[in-house]
Amino acid sequence: MINAESHKIVEAVKRQLEDVMDPELPFLTIGEMGMLRDVYYEEDHTVIVLTPTYSGCPATDIISEDSLKAARVVDPKAEVAISMSPAWTTDWISEETRTKMEANGIAPPIGSSNDRAFLTGEGKMVPCPLCKSKSTKMVSAFGSTACKASFTCLDCSEPFEHFKCI
Repeated sequence: MINAESHKIVEAVKRQLEDVMDPELPFLTIGEMGMLRDVYYEEDHTVIVLTPTYSGCPATDIISEDSLKAARVVDPKAEVAISMSPAWTTDWISEETRTKMEANGIAPPIGSSNDRAFLTGEGKMVPCPLCKSKSTKMVSAFGSTACKASFTCLDCSEPFEHFKCI
């Protein structure tokens, strides 16, 4: 049962988590990426519910550790629960966050997760986040992480990554 004190703790933990960054996209928070699914109070501690971008995401441990470190400033008993259901989707990334990706040189996901034909980055034009050219070419369906594809711009000749629509 949540009372006024536990509500204050949950809100304070949420504020702490606003500064936890995605280690693979260090200009975005886990909240902006949609990985922070919930924070609630159970028995005598807060529980932080995280959903990784995919089940094998190597950053999950770091994200969990960083979240605990931030939360335990407020609640020393805080814990992390990993939730794989529902599965994370790029649909959880806001337009504001997509704009931030583009401003940092990453082409954001295009469309919705229902568009499975575009999972590898093929089949649609991916504009260059640097010069905005629509003349781009996929170099590899897999970039620096499994959730990104590598592209090059045929106009400015710069390489860039595209965050796949998952």
